[in-house]
Amino acid sequence: MPLRKDIKKVLVIGSGPIVIGQAAEFDYAGTQACLALRDEGIEVVLVNSNPATIMTDDAVADRVYIEPLTVESIEKIIRKERPDGLIGTLGGQTGLNLTVQLHEQNILAKYDVQLLGSPVEAIQKGEDREQFRQLMMDIGEPVPDSQIVHNVEEGFQFAREIGYPVIIRPAYTLGGAGGGFAENDEELEALLKKGLRLSPIHQVLLEKSIKGWKEIEFEVMRDANDTCITVCSMENMDPVGVHTGDSIVVAPAQTLTNTEYQMLRNASLKVIRALGVIGGCNIQFALDPHSNQYYIIEVNPRVSRSSALASKATGYPIARMAAKCAAGYHLDEVLNPVTGHTYASFEPAIDYVVVKLPRFPFDKFPEADRTLGTQMKATGEVMAIDRSFEGALNKGLRSLEMKVAGLKHPRLQQATQDDIIDHLRQATDLRLFAIAEGYRRGLSTEEIWQFTMIDLWFLEKIKGLVAVEKELEAYTWPDVPDALLKKAKQYNMADAYLADLYGVSEREVRQRRKSCGLKPGFKSVDTCAGEFEAETPYYYSTWRGEDEVGVSAAKKVLVIGSGPIRIGQGIEFDYCSVHAALALKKKGYEAIVINNNPETVSTDYAVADKLYFEPLAVEDILHVIDKEQVEGVLIQFGGQTAINVAQALAEEGVPLLGTSLEAIDALEDRDLFYQLLHKLNIPHIEGKTVHHAHELKGAAQDLGFPVLVRPSYVIGGQAMFVFYREDELAAYVRELELDDDQRMWPLLVDKYLPGLECEVDVLSDGQHILIPGILEHIEKAGVHSGDSVTIFPPLNLNEATQSTLVDYARRIAQEMRIVGLMNIQFVINDGKVHVLEVNPRASRTVPIMSKVTQMPLVEWAAYLQLGDKLSDMHAGGGLLPEPNFYAVKAPVFSNAKLNDVDDALGPEMKSTGEILGLGTTSEEALAKALFLGEENPLFPQHDKTYILCSISGREKEASLSTIRQLRARSFHILATPGTAQYLQEHGIETETIAKDLRLIDERLKQGRVAALVNIANQGRVKERFGFQLRALARRHQIPCFTCLDTVEMALSLPQHLQWGIGSMTEYTQFKKEVGVMQ
Repeated sequence: MPLRKDIKKVLVIGSGPIVIGQAAEFDYAGTQACLALRDEGIEVVLVNSNPATIMTDDAVADRVYIEPLTVESIEKIIRKERPDGLIGTLGGQTGLNLTVQLHEQNILAKYDVQLLGSPVEAIQKGEDREQFRQLMMDIGEPVPDSQIVHNVEEGFQFAREIGYPVIIRPAYTLGGAGGGFAENDEELEALLKKGLRLSPIHQVLLEKSIKGWKEIEFEVMRDANDTCITVCSMENMDPVGVHTGDSIVVAPAQTLTNTEYQMLRNASLKVIRALGVIGGCNIQFALDPHSNQYYIIEVNPRVSRSSALASKATGYPIARMAAKCAAGYHLDEVLNPVTGHTYASFEPAIDYVVVKLPRFPFDKFPEADRTLGTQMKATGEVMAIDRSFEGALNKGLRSLEMKVAGLKHPRLQQATQDDIIDHLRQATDLRLFAIAEGYRRGLSTEEIWQFTMIDLWFLEKIKGLVAVEKELEAYTWPDVPDALLKKAKQYNMADAYLADLYGVSEREVRQRRKSCGLKPGFKSVDTCAGEFEAETPYYYSTWRGEDEVGVSAAKKVLVIGSGPIRIGQGIEFDYCSVHAALALKKKGYEAIVINNNPETVSTDYAVADKLYFEPLAVEDILHVIDKEQVEGVLIQFGGQTAINVAQALAEEGVPLLGTSLEAIDALEDRDLFYQLLHKLNIPHIEGKTVHHAHELKGAAQDLGFPVLVRPSYVIGGQAMFVFYREDELAAYVRELELDDDQRMWPLLVDKYLPGLECEVDVLSDGQHILIPGILEHIEKAGVHSGDSVTIFPPLNLNEATQSTLVDYARRIAQEMRIVGLMNIQFVINDGKVHVLEVNPRASRTVPIMSKVTQMPLVEWAAYLQLGDKLSDMHAGGGLLPEPNFYAVKAPVFSNAKLNDVDDALGPEMKSTGEILGLGTTSEEALAKALFLGEENPLFPQHDKTYILCSISGREKEASLSTIRQLRARSFHILATPGTAQYLQEHGIETETIAKDLRLIDERLKQGRVAALVNIANQGRVKERFGFQLRALARRHQIPCFTCLDTVEMALSLPQHLQWGIGSMTEYTQFKKEVGVMQ
């Protein structure tokens, strides 16, 4: 069936902010689908609240609405745009849930909007646990013994009938939210309460546990003509019991017999047909390792995280094909763009192995619960390709940027045998390393299998790598045979791993390897195992086989990507990498991208002239540079990842474009940075650099408390702390003395200076600068910029202060000869401007400022690094005029997924994503960003008439004005004893509640507390009362304010606000005299 002629305009729903369980894969899928629809002449309207993505660029859709992802907001857009169709299966669980709500509230019918792709019935059958179970029974497909429950008592009854353990799966939730395994009544009660609360339809599926079975996934496609194909089989290395997003995943499945493969493939096609899905669908199986018995355990009737992995693993563009099918095409009518010869109905076949490794945030949150289960905890992932599992695994390990280059982890090398066995018994993020360590300590494969239930095939492969390591250890570096070195490289053992093994430098290993003639070859990802020639420039390296990739004579520049998404380095840097590649192409260069993140747009083969899917380690980057003989490398757009490899690349003679390495060092080394500011007569925070733990106390006493302590060269404020008292600092010193990680040093100790914080992104050619605007932070200094609510244009900066900011930026840019982008953060205390820090690269605010000012910041930064002058792009320079609308960025946290991680705001970044609120007034933009356009919770509503307060001693006085405002709104104040006494002494009527978490829990259960105001003494200490109090509020889904500035801002907003919607273009063209956006 050809393209539908009745569909002229389509509304696409995006997935919103990055959270654990819903990350950049939907930016990739949504972008690909929108462009595919526009290729067909269909007008595309997009709604998404995430400003950091490529998807919300004007070039992706005809109109982009960066508006709240709520039913009310989307109805307003539908009423205004009158689309013919809607696609909701590209926006993850968020898009799916909104689609069902729009259907159930008859909004689609009211405006005569057709749902394209999978019908609502298919979505409901896949997502509603009861409907799905019944459908599987109807078609004769096995599901585990299970029961739908709607309350705790029903759950107890089922568990008594079938026995423990049981698994809890809430309906319509994201990333396994609210799910888990229960071994007893107490665990079941806690999980059921949480799951029922998180499920939008208050429905939970209880299943008899099949923990320990193999977990297999099939990614399948179907069109309206009932043509079905399997795109890819994938096998979780971890058995059932670990969320697939947290498991090591291998494609294609490695341990299935042909009978098992065909059995599960046929079942997959049967399921997608029964569901009636049009487009992509992910089906997860549990397979008994001792028989051919299987169960279907999960179906995602939409594009998913696994879809992105399957697309990048095979080269088959699932989201693009799903969009074509939604527009009316059949799979046998659409050419596969990888081969240019076969059609989309042709099943991919691959002759290599792909390994996906999850990236966890536990390096940032060492206090978090590291155990893995059915609720996802990984913030991102990496993918590696090689001709063998061992090779792909080693590439994946060094892609994680976890300071490991192979199967050795420093945390486990000193661990006891009991600790190793604990990591084997209970899955954690370190279990892979524990397996290798177990082999080193003499455990047998049978013993490790008994502990882990991981298939013997995988265990034997890991055992083989440890055996090669032992072979290597039998020699000194000068004596290691060339043949053994070659064997190690065929397993893709990293140069850095070998260097660590022999106590030599990585450079020595590289030189030795080169002298032996050892270098990798490159091969294509072609979807057809070499049967047809690939037309797409998508490559991977291997030490097994010949080099099959040609090289052109064109002038080339390499863009180093940003690797896996993690807290502090998110999708913003992928946005920058994509625009850098596109800018190079515009300038006539061959744009080459190297990256390893399967979720992102930068690893879509359509973005660059050549894509190398490789680790972002020095060794692997140099292989690509040697292969392509690039004229230069762009390091400003890949976050700290690219900056971290700059020195090693420069030492190898690689030409780095833009700001010099000397300038980067001067700005990131605290002593050199302070010397620079002193020379330029720019005020800065008073600080000291310490190199040993015992020096910390003296430095803090000299500066005076409070002090901010952090390592040098950090991103996302990692390991930053504010200490207000000597005893807090002493506890930190004790921790440092136990941790012998020398990479922490030196530590920077700064006098903590409260004040208004703001930041600017600066374009510079070394002489002239351009600042698109100033972002003001709502929270005062001390809250990480990534976690602060920020507003543009600023509300509280006078003209003189703004001129000072611009003057300081110009002085720094000229002195350091900054070429390209930099970000400067300031704090204003008592009217005096201090420079906090300078990042000589693109920052996380670049996508926002690019969109709200319509300035192509990354493109221009790339041009500047290629030698253009700022005057070639923009006449005048300096600070641009302010627009006639407001933009507010609000952070989004994933605390529900990370037990024992505190959400108290502080100097260390904790948010995983962000949303943007746009408005013609600051109140409108703030209300959209903070409350998604819904009611302000700091007004009494219905029975919610209490505010619970627990405020640290140092903030009690400052809180009085805030609490009085809440009391004036007829809120009852409920406070812990110390806070209650202080408030009562100052004339504020307050009810006291004991510091008894059980009593507070009972009070919160009554549903009368509107919000918690909890200003912490010191976050992240889970034994403290405040930590547990905030966790309790999260459990009851009560808004938790941990900074008085945020409360003050919320109090300044009205209870009800009439707000309008507008496309990004409409906002940027808005004239104040027009009035309010409709």
